[in-house]
Order: sequence, then structure tokens, then C-alpha cells
Amino acid sequence: MSMPPRSRTGSGPLLAGLIIVMVAAVAVIVLAAAGATPQSVWDSFFPVQGVTPATDRSHSTKSLYDIVFYIAVAVFFLVEGLIVFSVFRYRRKPGDDELPPQIHGNNVVEVIWTVIPTAIVAFLFLLSWQTLNTVDAKVPTDVHVRAVAQRFQWSFQYLDGPSSDANVLFTQVIPVGNDGGMFIPVGKPVQVDLLAKDVIHAFYVPKFLFKRDAVPGKLNTFDFTVDEAGTYRGQCAELCGPGHGAMVFDVHAVDQATFDTWFKAQVAQAAATPTPAASGAAQGPVVDLAAQNISYSTKALQAPADTPFTIDFKNDDTGVPHNVAIKDASGNEVFKGDIITGPAEKSYDVPALKPGTYTFVCSVHPTMTGTITVQ
Repeated sequence: MSMPPRSRTGSGPLLAGLIIVMVAAVAVIVLAAAGATPQSVWDSFFPVQGVTPATDRSHSTKSLYDIVFYIAVAVFFLVEGLIVFSVFRYRRKPGDDELPPQIHGNNVVEVIWTVIPTAIVAFLFLLSWQTLNTVDAKVPTDVHVRAVAQRFQWSFQYLDGPSSDANVLFTQVIPVGNDGGMFIPVGKPVQVDLLAKDVIHAFYVPKFLFKRDAVPGKLNTFDFTVDEAGTYRGQCAELCGPGHGAMVFDVHAVDQATFDTWFKAQVAQAAATPTPAASGAAQGPVVDLAAQNISYSTKALQAPADTPFTIDFKNDDTGVPHNVAIKDASGNEVFKGDIITGPAEKSYDVPALKPGTYTFVCSVHPTMTGTITVQ
């Protein structure tokens, strides 16, 4: 005996709506508990959290992103809305035992879904082309910096001209910190050459909305002007090996007077005759320390209190500069050894330290740290 078909209650759409509302409510509660606000959630969809980017070129990049984003949002809601409408409008009802009339070869529909996407793609192509020309535009400038990428560090050479064979006035080998990184003047065009000595790296500063690869054997050049003074963190954005995470750098944008003073001091320091190394026996007890693969040979050292001592430092990283600096519990630097490029060795005469726990760190690679116990 056949059973009569069950009637549909029509509760499916209501249940689906309740599930959607519950999921949305849970998401709102979780975000609120995490400290998120409607504005912060909205800003998270945009580069640099919706904050104004830092260079003249980045404004064009952000404008392009905004246009692409709003077009994508409109397309998303249009498509999803049509899908939801179709699901509920044309869902099967009791007694529907045959397919509804099918539409094939509708020329109007074919033209609409061909012309609209083509127009969107053509529009975005033109905007992208215009943005690319803006980002890659060259302007006259007196500030020329060569950013040298090498596993796993950045260094910055300041040149006396725009040509690839210009003379190097001085080299900034410390990539981060108040005394390290790339210094540039605010509101003045800067030209940067990218040079990779080993593998592919990438120069990336999030606030600049800019990333450019540094490719071995190829010199990439770009210009930019920073709008506001400040320190901007950059990094290598191309996986280049186990020490990739250590390839960070700072860009210090300062006023013209401060830049001129810093620049002259660096040129004078580079031209000065280096102080001859002290001769004679090591000062006090000797502590051995080595560096290899962007890491110290040990994370813990011991030294006598109130007594000068010597650190015999060996840099086994070929072509990579390292040193040893010592900071107290407050972060104040109480000793800083000369930077040496490996393979090389150096004996550091450290003055007497008070009892306590200190941190030793490489000035070039801040991720290289350890603890020295003085007692």
C-alpha cells in the first residue's frame, strides 16, 4: 500500500534564518569580548587598518584597493542575494513532480553576464595601469640609498649619485633601533636601489603599501616621498631561509635639518681614521662566545661582578656582520662591541659590571639574544 506524500510545513526558511541570526550573534559576542568595535572590524578589511598610508605613491595604491574592494562587495551581495532568492523562490513545493520550464539561449541574459564582467575587468585594468605608472614614476632627487639584502640582514649604503656605480659615502649596517636603519628626510623624494647578494629577498614596508623583490643579478630601483615623520618597520617578505624572521629594518623619516645633521655625522665618521686596536693581554677573566646561522652559540653566560672581563667573540657567519652588546635590566646599553663581518674574531674588553642579570644582543640582529649573569 502506497503512502500519501507528506505535506511540507514550510519551516525550512525560518530555521535557516534562525541559524544565520544565531551565527551572527555569536560572532558579534566573540568580537566584542576581544575588544573589537564596529569601526575596528570595518577597518580590518583595509590596508594598514584603514589608517592613511605614509608615502605619496601609497595613496594611489590605497585608492585602487578601495575601488576593487567596493566592487567585490557589490558583486558578492548581488550574487549571494540572487542565490538566496533563487533557493527560496524556486524551491520544490508539495505536488511539484515535474521540472519547471527551462530557459536556454536567452540572448539578453548572455549579453548581460558577458558585458558587465568585461566592463569591470577593463575598468580595473585601466585603474591598475594608472596606479602602476604612479608607483613607478621617477623624480629628481638628491637622496640615493642602496638597500643590500643578504641572508639574514639588511644594510643601507648611501651613494653620492644616482648611477649604479656611484661611490658609497658610508654604510649603515645596523638595520633597526634609534641609531640603525634607513634615515630619510620627510617631504623629499628618495631613490632606493635594491641589491640581493645571495637569494631572492623582498623590501616590504606595510605603511608604504609597497613591496619590491631584490633579485640576485638585477638592480631594482624605486622612488618615494614620505609624508609624515616617524619610524616605519620594514621586513623581508620573501622566504629566504631559516633566519628569514630576523630580516627586519626601520625606516626613520625625519625633518630635513635632522637628516642633514645625521648625514654629515655619518660621512665624517666613515672618513675618520679608525682607532688602532689595543695591544696586550686580555682584560680579566675570558668568556667565549660565537655566532653562527644568525644565532649565538649559547644563550647563557656568566661573568664576575665588579671586575673587568673579556669576551672572545668569533663570528662564523661568512659575509654577515655581528657584534655583542650588553644591556641592563632597564634596557640601557652598558657595553657595545665593534661590529665585525665574518668569518672574523674579536676580543671585547668589558668594564666591571654590578651584580645582576644582563642581556647580551647583536646590534645588527636583535633576535640574537642571551642572558649574562654577573655575580
